[in-house]
Amino acid sequence: MSAAAPIGVLGAGAWGTALAAVLASEGRQVLLWAREEAVVAEINRAHRNEAFLPDVVLPASVAATVTIADLAPLPVVLAVTPAQFLATTLSALGDGRRDLVLCAKGIEAGSGRLMLDVAREAMPAAAFAVLSGPTFAREVAMGLPTAVTLACTGGRAQWQRLSPVIARRNLRPYYSQDAIGAEIGGAVKNVLAIACGVVAGLGLGENARAALIARGFAEMTRFGAALGGQAETLAGLSGLGDLVLTCASPASRNYSLGLALGQGMRAEQALAGKLSVAEGAHTAPVLVAIAAKRGISMPIAGAVARLLAGEAPAAAVVADLLARPLTAESDAARRHETLAGKVRR
Repeated sequence: MSAAAPIGVLGAGAWGTALAAVLASEGRQVLLWAREEAVVAEINRAHRNEAFLPDVVLPASVAATVTIADLAPLPVVLAVTPAQFLATTLSALGDGRRDLVLCAKGIEAGSGRLMLDVAREAMPAAAFAVLSGPTFAREVAMGLPTAVTLACTGGRAQWQRLSPVIARRNLRPYYSQDAIGAEIGGAVKNVLAIACGVVAGLGLGENARAALIARGFAEMTRFGAALGGQAETLAGLSGLGDLVLTCASPASRNYSLGLALGQGMRAEQALAGKLSVAEGAHTAPVLVAIAAKRGISMPIAGAVARLLAGEAPAAAVVADLLARPLTAESDAARRHETLAGKVRR
C-alpha cells in the first residue's frame, strides 16, 4: 500500500469527523464521506463541522465528499456510520479488496446481526477489523491521548498493514484478534451507559452507579462469552475501559439519554430532534431478545429495554431490579453452589 494513499472515512458525525481529524494530523490525506451537502461544503470551505463537532478546526488534508463512490478505490476505509445504517452504506460503497475498519458500536435491530456479520454479507471480498475503545470524539479531535483496541480478523498480517495507518502520536491502538469481543464490548456498554444515566437522573448516588457498572460488566462478560468473545477483550479497552468512560459523563449520548429518562422524560421526547444517534436505544431491545433466546441473564439490559419501551417509569424499573432474589455475585460461585447442592443430595 502506498504511503500516500488517502484513508477513507464513511460518516461525518462527531466520531467520524474526529477520526478524520486525528488521522490527518500528520499530513495524511483523508477523504471523509457525508450524506449532508451542507456538511461537506463547510468542511471543504472552512475546515469545520459545526453541526456534529463544533469548534474543532480540521487539518487541511481532510477533504469531504457526498459521492460515496469516491471512496471505493481506497485501500483502507473506516466505517463510522451509525450501526443501523451500516448495511445500506456498505451496499452503496460496493465490494472490493480493501481493509474495512468497523467503528460503529451496536447490533442491527431486527436481524440481531453484529456489524461484522453485516459487513461480511455486504462486502465478502474485504478484510475486516474492529476499532473500539474509550473515546469521546471531541477529545480525540483535540489530540488528547487515547488508546483503543484494533481487533484484526486477518491476524498479524492485517495488523502490520493497519497499525501504521491508524496509530498517531496521541492515538495508540492495541492489537487483538478478538473482533467479536471488541464488537460486543462496544455494543453492550451503550446500553449500560443509559442505565448509569438513569441512576444519575434519579439521584441514587455514586454507590449505586459503581454497583451498576460492576454488575453491568458481569452481564457484558456473560453475553460476550456466549457469542464467542474472550474475557480478556471484554476486560480491556473495548469493554471495561469504554464502559467506565461512558457511564460517568454527560458527554456520552447514551448516558445523557438515561439521565433524561431518570428525570422523568419519555424516550421519544429524549430522542427527538437529536442530530447524533444514541446507539444504545436501538441496541437494547435486540440485545435483550438475543439474551433471552440464549438463556443469558441480563437484568440491567432488560430494565433499560423496558424503560425505552415505556413499560414502566424509571423509579419502578429500579425498584424491580432491587427486589430481585438474592444470589451469589459471580457465575462461578453460582455454579459451585449448584454443584455442592447436587453433591449433598
